[in-house]
Amino acid sequence: MKSHQYIHESIAVDLAERIANGEFVIGEKISGRTLLASHYGVSSETIRKAVAFLRAANIVSVSQGKEVLILSTEQAKEFVNHQADMQSAYSLRQELEILLEKKKEINERFDEIVYQITHYTDRLKNLQPFNPAEVTVQATSQAIGKSIKQLEFRQRTSATLVAIRRGVELIISPDPEVVLQQGDKLVVVGLLGVLEKVDSFINK
Repeated sequence: MKSHQYIHESIAVDLAERIANGEFVIGEKISGRTLLASHYGVSSETIRKAVAFLRAANIVSVSQGKEVLILSTEQAKEFVNHQADMQSAYSLRQELEILLEKKKEINERFDEIVYQITHYTDRLKNLQPFNPAEVTVQATSQAIGKSIKQLEFRQRTSATLVAIRRGVELIISPDPEVVLQQGDKLVVVGLLGVLEKVDSFINK
C-alpha cells in the first residue's frame, strides 16, 4: 500500500532511526545540508525540511553554520515510534476505505440478485415448458430435518431448487447440505405440473 509520507518526512524518519540506533550519538555533528542532500539524492531544500522536522521534535539543533547537532536519542526513538503509529493508522484507514467500497459493491450485487430471485416467478410465468412454483414445507412434512442431498430432491422431483425463503432470509441457490425446516418456502422451476409434484414429494 502506497505511503502518504512526503519525501522530507521519510528522510526525517530515516535520520531519526539512525540516531535511535546509535549510528549518530548525542553531541555529534552530522553532515550539512549539501552532503545530506547528496547522500539521499534530494535537494538541499528537502533536507532543510527534514532537519526542521527533527528540530521541532527536539532531536537535533541547527547552528548558524547550519551544522546539525544530535540532542536526544530518546526523542528520536519516540519520534520513530510516533511516525510508525501514524503510518499504521493511515494504512488501516486506506484498507478500510477499500473494504467499504468492496462491501458496497457486494451489497449492491446482493440486492440485485435478491430482486431477481424474489421476482423469478413473475419473470418466468410466460416461459414454457418451464414453470415456476413455490412450495411451503408443512408441519407434517417428511422433509423436515433432512438435507436437500438426503432427500435426493432433484432426482425425485426433476425440479430445480432456485431458492429457499426462510422468514426474512433468502437462501439463493441453496447448498445440497442445507436442512429443510417447517415453514420454508421452496422456489422451484420445472416442467408443467412441477408444483403438484414437488408439493406431493415434500408434504406427503
